[in-house]
Amino acid sequence: MARKGFQRVVWPFVLILLIIIVLSGCGGKSPPASQEASGEADSGEDQITGELNLFNWSEYMPDSVIEKFEEEYEVKVNYSTYSSNDEMLAKINAGASGYDIAVGTDYMVEIMRKEGLLEPINLDNITNLKNIDDQFLNKSFDPGNEYSVPYMWGGAFIAYNKDEVKSEVTGYKDLWKPEFKNSLVVLDDQRVMIGIANKMQGESMSSTDPNVIDSSKELLIDLLPNIKAFDSDTQKTMLLNGEAKAGIVWGAEAYLAHSENPAIETVLPEEGMYLGIDCFIVPKDAPNKRTAEAFIDFVLRPEISAEITEDFPYSNPNKAAHELISDEIMKHPAVNPPEEELEKGEFLKDLGEAVLDYDRAWSEIKQ
Repeated sequence: MARKGFQRVVWPFVLILLIIIVLSGCGGKSPPASQEASGEADSGEDQITGELNLFNWSEYMPDSVIEKFEEEYEVKVNYSTYSSNDEMLAKINAGASGYDIAVGTDYMVEIMRKEGLLEPINLDNITNLKNIDDQFLNKSFDPGNEYSVPYMWGGAFIAYNKDEVKSEVTGYKDLWKPEFKNSLVVLDDQRVMIGIANKMQGESMSSTDPNVIDSSKELLIDLLPNIKAFDSDTQKTMLLNGEAKAGIVWGAEAYLAHSENPAIETVLPEEGMYLGIDCFIVPKDAPNKRTAEAFIDFVLRPEISAEITEDFPYSNPNKAAHELISDEIMKHPAVNPPEEELEKGEFLKDLGEAVLDYDRAWSEIKQ
């Protein structure tokens, strides 16, 4: 009888204990112990879930980095790509994306912020933001970095094969020469290309003057006989296989092409180059927002950020990562342009309603 009485008393406590153990294992994965110790994630709504939907440019995030994040956080990353800021905006604007994190260029961050398409980022969860150089923080497109965190930055350069090109190349204007007929690869990006044509007229890359935009359209139509392909993904391929003698390319593409063929040189255009800061953003109503913040913080670790630049050598705003990146990359002008060249460069701005004029001009250029 005593034993049965003991069982009646103990079993309810055992049952309660089992329920507590089971419940404590639910609700998603918490951040690593180092983050828990700093008090980052205690509430249930701050749990890291088992999935992350990442939307990014192609050739912009190494598989190795994704795999390390998946392993450490026990998260499955679903990776989708786009070729332009406009494509990214269109898909997110459609409202059916389900993306948790994307990468947008400075002016696009401003547009999406104004249109209410972004979730504010809890910077308390981005402990590695301290690694970002101050010059890339608190910019006018997102004061206080409420909606964005810098990822990479860079510009649009000229790359050309000196063994194939006989004339001197010092600026964008030289690409209109007859020597380049049907032999250029240029960026498939209306803001960059029309901006470059604006710059050639001595105007702002973000000019809203209809006359300037129309003149830029005509300039780019005049360039069409020289353009072999519009490509914002892998411009280096055509430079390396000989289909293109020269091009307007991203900095990493210029560096990679030169690495494989030293005859391909980089020119910092005398007119002043396009410059852009690409930032992590969290789309409105992202289903896994806390996981997105964990991914941002993970990428901002110096060793992870350096690994990305070693694979895709864009300019890196993570100053703590610089000493981990090879000198060959850090000293290349397409990766780290001289300060005097940066001062001539220009970042794009939100065009407001004038974006419709750019849309029309671009459609007429590519029709």
